Amino acid sequence: MTEAKKSAAKKKPAAAKSAKARAGATTVKAGKRRWDIEGIDDWGASRHELGATIPDAGNSVDNETGGWRTNVPTIDPAKCTGCMLCYFYCPDASIVIENDVATGVDLAHCKGCGICAAECPVDAITMSVEEKE
Repeated sequence: MTEAKKSAAKKKPAAAKSAKARAGATTVKAGKRRWDIEGIDDWGASRHELGATIPDAGNSVDNETGGWRTNVPTIDPAKCTGCMLCYFYCPDASIVIENDVATGVDLAHCKGCGICAAECPVDAITMSVEEKE
């Protein structure tokens, strides 16, 4: 280890932000959209909002981010029970839901992480190596 790295490692960590400072980071500025989650406990599968999507400029909705994946999920809608675990666990909000079942994957944003397949209790999602052109 170099002397510079040793001295950097000995430095004290930055002080934690106060609760007041952290709260300031979550305030909503005028004109910004907010998620309407009223009655969330009573929502069915069709009412849940997309997860992991930031409703501001520059988010992944405007930018395709799935082009570097190695593995790709395939969903068998006939096996899907509509539990929505794949939908809620997907960090990229890439699971397509139609008629309360998973029917496909938004490959423009899917990173191929396999979380959806790991969470599916009925093995309706399989991962395979994506064939590149």
